[in-house]
Amino acid sequence: MMYEISQRFFFDAAHTLRREIEAEGSKRVHGHTYYAEVFVRGEPAAENGMVMDLGYIRREVNALREQLDHHFLDEVQGLGPATLENLCTYIWKALKPKIPGLSAVMVERHAIGDKCVYRP
Repeated sequence: MMYEISQRFFFDAAHTLRREIEAEGSKRVHGHTYYAEVFVRGEPAAENGMVMDLGYIRREVNALREQLDHHFLDEVQGLGPATLENLCTYIWKALKPKIPGLSAVMVERHAIGDKCVYRP
């Protein structure tokens, strides 16, 4: 039996973005509250019935959150332009070596209804 568990977190961050539509406001420094969720897929272990201990996932997610929360995303090494797509990829690359079974990353901005899901 396969299961998929997840852990949500949020971070507040500022950035700029060069774009063609809604360009004027995006070029100025502005911020968002981002909500992210990481998904782990697998079979529960016989000894404890868990795909993975959520405490372990929370620990890794909290370490990553520290790199993003209340930071200027334009200056985060390895992120590139602060698009939802790049944030998903950044989170994936940071967590994949530490969380076996990582199956997807989702990042959204509730206030404006934007969302991206990365499932390699």
